[in-house]
Amino acid sequence: MFDRTVMFSTLALALVAAAPVLAAPAAPAAALKGDAANGGKLFALCAACHVTTAGVNRMGPSLHAVVGRKAGAVPGYVYSPAMKASGITWTEPKLAEFIEAPRAVVTGTKMYFAGVKAPQDRADIIAYLKTQ
Repeated sequence: MFDRTVMFSTLALALVAAAPVLAAPAAPAAALKGDAANGGKLFALCAACHVTTAGVNRMGPSLHAVVGRKAGAVPGYVYSPAMKASGITWTEPKLAEFIEAPRAVVTGTKMYFAGVKAPQDRADIIAYLKTQ
């Protein structure tokens, strides 16, 4: 048999010890310091559809100078009506949100990508894009 008092005391201590970890929200990607070098490596996730070369569009628009740019503004790329009408400016926080879940941010976007879930990875990709 087991002693229920000991079991519940142990469980209570474990929960108290874990409370700061369980209660602490994850830092948003835009609040993290990004590593541009690692972001360049992670950009491979994006490179199937995007490049960072100015004026070169592929399946997706060029991401050259994307930080601070209005959505739907790359010349020569045919955007979805949803993206053109989004009114988004690609700030770091908005890029982080979009990179995490593109179709949740712009319903009707042509971008079929599941997203990058890890906040640090998103911060690193954004740091890389800021250099391009």
